[in-house]
Amino acid sequence: MQSDDVIWSVINTQFCSYKVKTTTQNFCRNEYNVTGLCNRQSCPLANSRYATIREKEGVLYLYVKTIERAHTPAHMWEKIKLSSNYTKALEQIDAELIHWPNFTIHKCKQRLTKITQYLIKMRRLQLREQPKLIGVKKKLDRREAVRERKALSAAHLERSIEKELIERLKSKAYGDAPLNVNESVWQAVLDREKKGQTSEKALEDMMDDETDEEDEEELEAEMENEWDDREFVSDISGDEDEDDDGLSDLEEAADEASGDEDDEDSDSDDSPENAPKSSLGKRKMPPPTKPARKRPDKKTKKGPRVEVEYEQEMESAPFSMA
Repeated sequence: MQSDDVIWSVINTQFCSYKVKTTTQNFCRNEYNVTGLCNRQSCPLANSRYATIREKEGVLYLYVKTIERAHTPAHMWEKIKLSSNYTKALEQIDAELIHWPNFTIHKCKQRLTKITQYLIKMRRLQLREQPKLIGVKKKLDRREAVRERKALSAAHLERSIEKELIERLKSKAYGDAPLNVNESVWQAVLDREKKGQTSEKALEDMMDDETDEEDEEELEAEMENEWDDREFVSDISGDEDEDDDGLSDLEEAADEASGDEDDEDSDSDDSPENAPKSSLGKRKMPPPTKPARKRPDKKTKKGPRVEVEYEQEMESAPFSMA
């Protein structure tokens, strides 16, 4: 037989695991306590007839305990779902606790009002965008950093080993077709080597073209600078030029003399035929003389001086002995 007075005397004077003592008053941490205070009316353990309001995942429930179910602790509390509408929930509380003490009914309504208010505030806060706070775990971050460092070093080791093996395959240290190498790996190495050779050739051609263009530009710039600063002068002096002019005059005179001799021969041949015509008083037009050929101006030549001598043979008349 359960006695509420005996239970309260033990809780009040001796020990209770839900009691929290302060300088002003005592509080109760039991989840079924309707007020949160530790006193005779609000204690859910010392009252065989008790009611409270609880919330689970945004839904309100009315919990009711009666003396008839005291012998079955698993089924001691009756759970009644309340409406989401505040006025209808108050009507449900009045209907379920119709013959209960006014203190219990009033405290249940107060608890319903308080829970409804903070549920509304929670929904409003969810609609607002707020920064999400994330805790910093230094020990976990340090451990992950060490693991990443070790994994990176292992990856470098694997890459270095792979590079060494590929270089050995390229250098044909294991022969033209190694036995323990997968065909796909060997083919990939060959393809990579071909691509590398073609790319190297293309790069070399591009570099050669660029260097040739740069050299040509530099040579052009240097030639322009040299032509600006230099002048080309003939090594033949003024006297030599005069001598050359004299030689050219002698050549022209020789050419004219030969032309006059030819003309005289032609006149002597034509004179007997043209004699009767001359008697008529008409003079024959002399044959046109050939215009003197002008020698092109000699260009200054570079090199040593060359002297040219021209010899003319003159017919000597025989001496007559008197």
